[in-house]
Amino acid sequence: MNRKVTVIGSGNVGATAARGIAMKELADVVLLDILEGIPQGKGLDMLEANPVEGSDACVLGTNDYADTANSDIVVITAGLARKPGMSRDDLLLKNKNIIKDVTENVVKHSPNCILIPVTNPLDAMCQVVYRVSGFPRERVVGMAGILDSARMRAFIAMELGVSVENTHAFVLGGHGDTMVPLPRYSTVAGIPITELMDTATIEAVVKRTAGGGGEIVKLLGSGSAYYAPGSAVVEMVEAILKDKKKILPCATFLQGEYGIEGLFVGVPVKLGARGVEEIIQIELTADEQAALQKSADAVKELVDIIKV
Repeated sequence: MNRKVTVIGSGNVGATAARGIAMKELADVVLLDILEGIPQGKGLDMLEANPVEGSDACVLGTNDYADTANSDIVVITAGLARKPGMSRDDLLLKNKNIIKDVTENVVKHSPNCILIPVTNPLDAMCQVVYRVSGFPRERVVGMAGILDSARMRAFIAMELGVSVENTHAFVLGGHGDTMVPLPRYSTVAGIPITELMDTATIEAVVKRTAGGGGEIVKLLGSGSAYYAPGSAVVEMVEAILKDKKKILPCATFLQGEYGIEGLFVGVPVKLGARGVEEIIQIELTADEQAALQKSADAVKELVDIIKV
């Protein structure tokens, strides 16, 4: 294979994403971490799984950024994970310096790649990657909305007893407590859930979606979600490498769209070979627009703190 995807960070999210990319035979995979032996061991394990999965993707674990050279896509999962009682915002300053260093090294070796930040707090870390890389906004796209929408889709399917394949959900805004799930744009086989659920049930689904990550952190007691985040990364990588022009909710740098200027906020985008190929602007009610602005304001508070 000649396409190459690097995943920075060999923790649960990074390793899950790397394995998903290799299993789908989307590209050769480089798994990088500062911890000696960990990415090498996990990479070798994945490589040895490939004969069973029927994948000829090469998987290399490394501590050397030189091995990541000329990557088509670089997924950034490096950073500290949330612990019980810790909000995403608590991670801000600690992860900023990590992401800055990672981005500088990535750009040095893969100046033409597309960057997919995953590290929390997501929207603020996207801002760091964007400023440090100097890349055009099309080539820095954060993984958040796909995960949040997947959670909402799972909860809709559970409530209605239907296949998740029939569900579609849109969640906008920052990746955190101020995210904006949109029930009237969320459907089952094309039918808005507002026609299928009562108001109380919809509100419960919306609330559980917004707290989806925290619910898992609390249940695990140590660590955070990684299966769903890893799968969300794989969907983005596949959309880009296969130039699928897929409409997906992602964190992107807005320059006036939705009335928001100079911030990464989750909105629907067309994802293809050039990264963010179009920002889809949908009509929002006054209440929805106000909620989105509130979410953007929360992102701005974090960005102002880290001065990016």
